Amino acid sequence: MDAVQRANSGHPGAPMGMADIAQVLWGDFLKHNPGHPEWADRDRFVLSNGHASMLLYSLLYLTGYPLGLDEIKNFRQLGSRCAGHPEHELRIGIETTTGPLGQGLATAVGMALAQKMLAAQFNRPGFNIVDHYTYVFAGDGCMMEGISHEACSMAGTFGLGKLIAFYDDNGISIDGKVDGWFRDDTAKRFEGYHWHVIPNVDGYNHEAIAAAIKSAQAETSRPSLIICKTIIGYGAPTKQGTKSAHGEALGADEVARARQVLNWPYEPFVIPDELKAQWDHHKKGEAAEQAWKDLFAGYQKEFPDLAREFERRTARELPRNWTEGATQVVEALGSQSKPQATRQSSQAVLDLLAPGMPEFFGGSADLTPSNNTQFKGAVTVTPESFAGNYMHYGVREFGMTAALNGVALHSGFVPYGGTFLVFSDYARNAVRLACLMGVHSILVYTHDSIGLGEDGPTHQPIEHLTSLRAIPHMTLWRPCDGVETAVAWVSAIEHKGPSLLVLTRQALPQQQRTPQQKSDVARGGYVLIPCEGTPQCVVIATGSEVGICADAVKAANADGLRVRLVSMPCTGVFDAQDEAYRESVLPKAVRARVAVEAGATLGWWKYVGSDGRVLGIDRFGASGKAADLFPHFGFTADNVGRQIREVIKPQN
Repeated sequence: MDAVQRANSGHPGAPMGMADIAQVLWGDFLKHNPGHPEWADRDRFVLSNGHASMLLYSLLYLTGYPLGLDEIKNFRQLGSRCAGHPEHELRIGIETTTGPLGQGLATAVGMALAQKMLAAQFNRPGFNIVDHYTYVFAGDGCMMEGISHEACSMAGTFGLGKLIAFYDDNGISIDGKVDGWFRDDTAKRFEGYHWHVIPNVDGYNHEAIAAAIKSAQAETSRPSLIICKTIIGYGAPTKQGTKSAHGEALGADEVARARQVLNWPYEPFVIPDELKAQWDHHKKGEAAEQAWKDLFAGYQKEFPDLAREFERRTARELPRNWTEGATQVVEALGSQSKPQATRQSSQAVLDLLAPGMPEFFGGSADLTPSNNTQFKGAVTVTPESFAGNYMHYGVREFGMTAALNGVALHSGFVPYGGTFLVFSDYARNAVRLACLMGVHSILVYTHDSIGLGEDGPTHQPIEHLTSLRAIPHMTLWRPCDGVETAVAWVSAIEHKGPSLLVLTRQALPQQQRTPQQKSDVARGGYVLIPCEGTPQCVVIATGSEVGICADAVKAANADGLRVRLVSMPCTGVFDAQDEAYRESVLPKAVRARVAVEAGATLGWWKYVGSDGRVLGIDRFGASGKAADLFPHFGFTADNVGRQIREVIKPQN
């Protein structure tokens, strides 16, 4: 109450309504160590109803995490670690960013999935070194959002028994009483997902809450939903149970009266020392971690190789021989001569990388044979077996992407997931959160342009490359052949943040490169075809348009023009290079420039300037064969040649 009132902004209702549930869970059940928030076998806690952030901050402060009272007093102010919605910062105990409703719940599904897979790979009889729960608080908004269907259906199908969700069933949202627009039988819905459902738990009866948690822990084959009956803004004398308690400060008078109702006689932000000492979790957390360390010491003696591998993977370190193997993969892809779709080049890369990357965890949203994401020797994760490294997510692009974020946050895996580029629209908000958190998830988006052909404009991405590149911290690669695809994968694995590989359905020619050019691919943009002397024109292209432009540039140079071709598979990486390198690739003095990409033109003007041209597509596509569509939209060597000559002419 005090933090929200001081900020005059925030959501006091859910924290007040769920405080008793939080006290039971955090005080008596949650396995964690405030002195070592990164401990590998800690329980994970996710506040999916992220507007209730003050509940999480209060818990972290009270139990002893390095989150000071001054930060809480500065709630929602610029620079405070107590932001309006929780932002991932493991050092102070925040496991994931939440706020967009339902995504915390879906991310928790990924965490629970990672826990179950890691346990299957590393646990041995008598040594359950991976043995923790994922707990989630969620509200009505989380249940209404469509992502909850995708994620919770998936969790039930795969029997994630160590996932326990608490549903804050208070019947109130921003607009008021939810029964005017939300009358689902949530218990039956989750039973239909194959969850273990514990209904009608009194959110203020500590014995009932504890019994529900014990029942959920005892159910090992299904995730559990504990439906808690609560009152929003519990304790606020005139505003509890109303929409006024949801998303606004209660007001000084209401806060003062709530103190009387709750029998809390202390001044704002004052916690008596004896109560703070009761909440402090350092000793209990240290004891829990020490017990695990003792177990792990025995595990190291019995299974030294497994122990070393577990430590490497949970520390997010790459395999010892990674650099050598990655170099060999790039060379192997460079030896190809036949045209090949970059989705097929991607599978070839995966086939070569996967044997040396036991942490690889792949998957696709029901498009495995189209995305080419299942590497040779991959073992499918099923509800009956979690020792695999590949998952069929079903038609759940949004749920898959949020789950990938959870797997990446958990540690132990380098996860990637595939779908069509056009369906990134479904996954967009989880992609954005991956970038906001900087998690190491890899997205593989195929069928990247009008080149997919007959499926037509509903499946042909136009604005998607531009919009995805616009997300801060997104590293998007659109390779033109096998070498660039291999470099893109190597970069994505080494990057540690989110990466996106955009790949073709149609075959593309393999480009010839010098060793220096191969090295420069990793810089995001490089000179693929040089010319004699200072260029009269620079052509910039990505992906499937590089081959078209290569033919045009070669023809122009053969006719006596001086034209340079720059392949730019990753604009973000190129933009991060030093000025000298960028100048060596795109000399400022050369103002005649043509950018070519089979997508929206918006993002390319920064590279070509007012004197340049962009050959792209600013309308929806059409249904037809790729061989017909590319000429229809002007993507031919002859048309690129005309653009080159026309942009050079005013300069002469």
